[in-house]
Amino acid sequence: MRLFAAVVPPDGVLDELERAIAPYIGQVEGLRWPDRDTWHITLAFYGEVPEHVLPGLQVRLARAVHRYDALDLAFTGFGAFSSARRARVFWAGLSGDPMGRLADSVKAAGRRAGAAQTDEKRFHPHLTLARAKAETDLRPLVEALAEFSGSPWRAEGVQLVRSHPGPRVRYESLGEWALAPARRG
Repeated sequence: MRLFAAVVPPDGVLDELERAIAPYIGQVEGLRWPDRDTWHITLAFYGEVPEHVLPGLQVRLARAVHRYDALDLAFTGFGAFSSARRARVFWAGLSGDPMGRLADSVKAAGRRAGAAQTDEKRFHPHLTLARAKAETDLRPLVEALAEFSGSPWRAEGVQLVRSHPGPRVRYESLGEWALAPARRG
């Protein structure tokens, strides 16, 4: 089964993103916009994982996630991989609490459980909004949305998600673990 660990933002902030990008959907040739119900922030991509690894992965994810405080975040700005000029991925960026240590721990939990990771790229927190098969110049789109700043929100948990590929990709949550309540003074 194809698995990843992710943070799923609350509906209210996803509504804001959806309103911001609505005028641009269908305006860039070759850009595919996935359904909103697939929107998430990937912390770790595990790839194909044998079913017998799942129980150990869930235990290790629970341990890893519980060591971290809830995260105060906001969507700010948009960008593209590998660059706005030669893009294949259009994304919404995040500001707020750093997520890198949490992502590293979630990746390590997968390795220790026996989930072979296929993505060892440096973590860059984002939510993918669209993809292109060929490199596409998205500078006008990124510039048009440069002033976007979403409402603050709190990420309170991490989900283990199974991806069901096909003509219409579908995601299934296999578990969710709460981050510790923020301990700020």
